[in-house]
Amino acid sequence: MSLRMQNTILENVEILDAGSEGKAVARVNDMVVFVPFVVPGDVIDIKVIRKKKSFYDGVAIKIHTYSSKRTEAFCEHFGTCGGCRWQNMKYEDQLFYKQKQVEDNLIRIGKIENPGVLPILPSGKSQFYRNKLEYTFSNRRWLSTEDNQDGRVPGNEMNALGFHIPMMFDKVLDIKKCYLQADPSNDIRLEAKRYALEQDLEFYDVRIWKGFLRNLLIRTSASGDLMVIMVFRNENEEEIPAFLDNLLKKFPAITSMYYVINGKKNDVISDLPFIHYKGETFITEKMLSLRKDQTIEYRIGPSSFFQTNSEQASHLYRVAGEFAGFTGNENVYDLYTGIGSIANFIASSVRKVTGIENIPSAIEDAKENSRLNGITNTAFFAGEAEKLLSPGFFGLHGHPDVIITDPPRAGMHEKVIKAMMEALPEKIVYISCNPATQARDIALMKSGYRVEKCQPVDMFPHTQHVENLALLRRLDQI
Repeated sequence: MSLRMQNTILENVEILDAGSEGKAVARVNDMVVFVPFVVPGDVIDIKVIRKKKSFYDGVAIKIHTYSSKRTEAFCEHFGTCGGCRWQNMKYEDQLFYKQKQVEDNLIRIGKIENPGVLPILPSGKSQFYRNKLEYTFSNRRWLSTEDNQDGRVPGNEMNALGFHIPMMFDKVLDIKKCYLQADPSNDIRLEAKRYALEQDLEFYDVRIWKGFLRNLLIRTSASGDLMVIMVFRNENEEEIPAFLDNLLKKFPAITSMYYVINGKKNDVISDLPFIHYKGETFITEKMLSLRKDQTIEYRIGPSSFFQTNSEQASHLYRVAGEFAGFTGNENVYDLYTGIGSIANFIASSVRKVTGIENIPSAIEDAKENSRLNGITNTAFFAGEAEKLLSPGFFGLHGHPDVIITDPPRAGMHEKVIKAMMEALPEKIVYISCNPATQARDIALMKSGYRVEKCQPVDMFPHTQHVENLALLRRLDQI
């Protein structure tokens, strides 16, 4: 950044919108300016920190007028931590901007004039709603100005257990209290750090890929189960059992304990063995099926994907079933099925469900969840949807009357969209955690399908993220 840009100050600028990446949006002389941690309606002075061809990035250095949409942030880490960036905005206004994000993407990217967006479903809990959190051990703690940011901090005071600072791969914010996951999550994290410091264990250094302690993962369920997963850089026959036994002794509520040895230069552990240490090999989540006459139990292993807001997951799956309008005789395909969460949820309301997922262990979980619940009308297949979906596959497993698809943030492969279009299901229920890629994919289906209605669901309060369900109906069925 040039010296000229460092000295650029934009004065008395009104914040106009809340952006999809968690930053607020202003305009100055037809230039878009993105600013974090402010609220639409604020009037501020902005220091420009980065200039691109079509936008500026800036930070607020003075607030002249406070927006009526503002509220007090409840977390002491707000403004530094990269999560919960909207917690200084009233919840009803957060919902407004999330719904607007869905509508804007469908209209601008999807080229849909009237997407039929229903009022967003709010989350029943706005704090302590997550069932999974991952913390990072680091010997490079983020230092505020008061902490002496030039790095002259003695001894192990540079050690941290918390979250990465946005855009800084080597800096971790030491968390005192997080409002995302219910007790005893905070106490477990604090005890893990206390014990590590007491025993002089080495916190990880991402710059040189050394250090014994790497990550701490905590998974919970509404049924009261609690799973802890520790990630170490290397095996140690003395320190690992001592570390894990200390947590088990301090927290008898832990029902499942695993650890992972990750000697790689990245934090991805999905391709590594999860070593079962003590307790159950899974945690259990429960919810009523679509017909509400059966309680579905999901066994969730250490690497299983499950929606991180369990309460809202039930609402999400129910909306998907209601959008599909099942009569009981449908052959349904559930793409990106994961552990069969949706497939097993709707099974009692349809004739057959075929689930597809590219992670073999997840498919085994899906089969086990069907077996556990006495569900006999599901079939699950491991493989990439773009490779599995073919005329031969449809011929073998039946023509889909309804396709439910819940892809990752990147959206669907064009070959999947092509295969869906050729299969000609009467309805497609598209669930997405990224309205932009959802809108892009829907635009590719306009020749055969029309969006009938959409339902945004707030899975992540105080963040910019929003889930959206879209019902697409075949044009000749309208």
